Amino acid sequence: MEYDTFTATQYNTSDPTSFAHTSARARWPTIITQGIDDVHRSTHDFQDEETIREGKWIVAELARLKYELQHDRELTPITDDGERDVEAYNKELAARGNPKWHSVPWLYAECYLYRRISSVFKQTKKWRSYDVFARQKMSTFKSSRPAVIELAARYRDIVTELESQHTVKGAETQEQLEEAEKVLFTEMCEICLWGNATDLSLLTNLSYEDIQKLQGSQARKDSEKNILVNDLGRAFQVLTAAQKEGKKERRVDIVLDNAGFELFVDLILAGYLIASGLATTVVLHPKSIPWFVSDVLPADFIALLSALAAPQNFYGAQSDEDKKAGKETTPLSETEDSNLQFLFQNWSQMHAEGQLMLRPNDFWTAAGSYWRLPKAERDLCEDLKESELVIFKGDLNYRKLTADAAWPATTPFTDAIGPMGPASGIRVLALRTCKADVVVGLPEGQDERLKAMEGGSEENGARKWAWSGKWAVVQFSDGKA
Repeated sequence: MEYDTFTATQYNTSDPTSFAHTSARARWPTIITQGIDDVHRSTHDFQDEETIREGKWIVAELARLKYELQHDRELTPITDDGERDVEAYNKELAARGNPKWHSVPWLYAECYLYRRISSVFKQTKKWRSYDVFARQKMSTFKSSRPAVIELAARYRDIVTELESQHTVKGAETQEQLEEAEKVLFTEMCEICLWGNATDLSLLTNLSYEDIQKLQGSQARKDSEKNILVNDLGRAFQVLTAAQKEGKKERRVDIVLDNAGFELFVDLILAGYLIASGLATTVVLHPKSIPWFVSDVLPADFIALLSALAAPQNFYGAQSDEDKKAGKETTPLSETEDSNLQFLFQNWSQMHAEGQLMLRPNDFWTAAGSYWRLPKAERDLCEDLKESELVIFKGDLNYRKLTADAAWPATTPFTDAIGPMGPASGIRVLALRTCKADVVVGLPEGQDERLKAMEGGSEENGARKWAWSGKWAVVQFSDGKA
């Protein structure tokens, strides 16, 4: 709290112009209700009496939390559940003067909410490691089957070509080669940015002629026009510079966001970076507790690889939703099955050889912004300085980088991330589709133009255009410069 910005005010659940107001009153009660339904459903699958008894207690505790939230009660201290972050959460809660749910800084309250949910499970024996959101994570991955199959085929072609040729077919000069590599890097990052909203037909193969077509494709232009700031070129320069220098260790870090299909495309990017030589190692940073519904846990990485190890079983099994709807599952073709198993083998090998690593840290589920990182978690900060590039995925990571503060939209990104900016020793690349109020680094007048569009704002001045996920920013800060 003491290291956060005081230059700009953080968004608050009391502010009717902010998405924080809607989140506290509509989204959060719904999320808790879904958690109650999940535990109730799982309890019916168990026979053990203690597990059933604890399951009923969890349901009652979650219902109590929902009541407190909906009736605007004070946030109460988190029960000591044996985890080391309890003291920090409660100390900050006391310093904030025991606020109420409908009048509290949004970022702290939302982090507190998920930590409080986690604490309910951690106070039990049988449910301590249960992920109340796991069911829907894998459900969304399964529902992304067409995009997964399409990307698996593209990835296999690209990686196989890179590993066999170490170059791009048809690129006769160094300039052509770098141009082709930059386009591929951009495509991979933009798929990572948009997820399955991306036109997957963009990635064809590694022919230089096809990549030239790709650069001029209408689909790509349509996708890019909604990226309000795009610093991918600067990030590519950093990685190619390290490659040209002949650095033996070239590490890229990805601070993960969502599990399921988004983790899948994160691994597509990670595998590409390693196969292309833009990185020798990719370090993935998952969360350590169930977080913001869909964020990646180490177990989600294992679940994804398990699904790809036996894709026919995963995609062939009928989901509960399919059964209710009377839908039959279509088996994968032999080629589709082979491509998905290729991903499993490729990523498993990278993981086994230490090129692809998972490194969870409790800091990612702490209550505050990343402005606190250099002072609050110095070991993690020093570790990130070893990386050529640290990619922060998604909306929450962006909110934490910028302290979730009501900056003027033209505030430079390097200013808004404070101690994570210039001279931090960390190169930051934020890949973010906008789903919350905070946005910085926009050209003069752009925020006003977006607000003036249909549905972009309200009479009270709300920045509604930034809530939908239609718009994105890709912003870079070279903390090593």
